Amino acid sequence: MNAPTLLTWSEKDTTRSALWRSDQVLPKHVVLADDTMTADTAYRLACAGTGLLWRSDFQNARQMLQALTRRIDKPKKVRTKKPTTDTPVVAGAAFHTHRQAQAQRTRVLSQVLIELNGDYGIDLRRAPDAKAACAQAFGPANGQASVISLRSLQGVIGAFEWRKNGVEVPAMGEALRIYPHYGVFSPVRGEYVDLVAKTPLPEALKTHSLAFDIGVGTGVLSAVLARRGAAQVVATDMSERALACARDNLQRLGLQNQVQLVHADLFPPGHAALIVCNPPWLPARPTSLLEHAVYDEGSQMLKGFLSGLSAHLCEGGEGWLILSDLAEHLGLRTRDALLSWISEAGLQVLDRLDVKPVHAKAQDASDPLHAARSAEVTSLWRLGVMPA
Repeated sequence: MNAPTLLTWSEKDTTRSALWRSDQVLPKHVVLADDTMTADTAYRLACAGTGLLWRSDFQNARQMLQALTRRIDKPKKVRTKKPTTDTPVVAGAAFHTHRQAQAQRTRVLSQVLIELNGDYGIDLRRAPDAKAACAQAFGPANGQASVISLRSLQGVIGAFEWRKNGVEVPAMGEALRIYPHYGVFSPVRGEYVDLVAKTPLPEALKTHSLAFDIGVGTGVLSAVLARRGAAQVVATDMSERALACARDNLQRLGLQNQVQLVHADLFPPGHAALIVCNPPWLPARPTSLLEHAVYDEGSQMLKGFLSGLSAHLCEGGEGWLILSDLAEHLGLRTRDALLSWISEAGLQVLDRLDVKPVHAKAQDASDPLHAARSAEVTSLWRLGVMPA
């Protein structure tokens, strides 16, 4: 087990340390900050990687974070030659530039820091009571002080509220209410759930009624498979947070006896008539907990699923790969590469069902990746073992 990461700083001629709870890297240095610090000074320090441990009114810390946001989001006057064609090469360059800018933005805005007491209390004037939210995200308080970025704390509180209300996901003519946990990606892109709900089930599932859900996340796809008639579903994930989240959702839906949750990298032992996988769609490096559901560095999970699929399918079984083609429009992966990986794994494409996303970014012309997002298609690839 890895030793906890500690943040150290000097205060009142004393060296202090506390558990670091953010998923960003430790600040290079830490200084104490309060209402007397100007936003320009804070921005200069934050850009240099200096953490600002807040020691005055909590709401003013929020205002400081807003001031830093305005500065880093201020449009920069850069003369660029607009490309005459929107090619994958141009889109890929735009994606990498966008990722770099977002990473820098996150680093800067994560430098405003809040100390949590050993019971998750916050000793700042007008601070919210975040004890229940932190306990839900990090487990019971253990008496050890900790430090978290204000942005991360806002995410913890937001996840707490989201988990109380849940998210409605339309499927099979009715809405499944899913309760995402902190650090587990919410099924806000409902089109892929709809594909799993409507694609005809393989005939083999009638006699070999076992299905696998690879990368269970919130458990939404396992729930759909169980409700569609899979007598038993074995769902895997490497994330303990995801497994706890899926367990909670399946119990709420009364499906806990139909779905077995397993901590595993990709496949569980055995064979199934249907194996479903919704891997992260973009081959890039994740930089936070939630980004692990979006970015699959080197397409490792995608390749791992394809290469191991045939060994876990029973006769006549199918693998359902849910994948967006956004990576193709961004020049990060080609369709030929995907088809080659399928073929090299001894698989054949039985069918492909497509749907156009309807999320807000697909309609947002101001988004730097709008051209690629507006052309995006989400597909369910029905895969089978290639005949010998």
